[in-house]
Amino acid sequence: MSDCLFCKIIAGDIPADKIYEDDDVLAFHDIGAQAPHHFLVIPKKHIATLNDVDDAALVGKLTLTATNIAKELGFSDDGYRVVMNCNEQGGQTVYHIHLHCLGGRQLSWPPG
Repeated sequence: MSDCLFCKIIAGDIPADKIYEDDDVLAFHDIGAQAPHHFLVIPKKHIATLNDVDDAALVGKLTLTATNIAKELGFSDDGYRVVMNCNEQGGQTVYHIHLHCLGGRQLSWPPG
């Protein structure tokens, strides 16, 4: 999608502080970090919302990628949160699915 922020990051048109990349997914630090560790994992395939997902394996890969990065960055044992927002009332602001991974501090509940 030519107007999608995350598609532009994938294409290299917009810079990102990348953590991990393979043929299917890209992970990078969130520019609006809400925790000491806050990164996003996105599929390289454009999927606008969770309602549009038709590839369970790809969504599973987002989760496994986040888990592996949390381990590599050293905060997995202390705990972390993964979040995927869907549509306006769910808090989605970029319409390309993405998984937030947050850690490095005590997170409260409910999230807001």
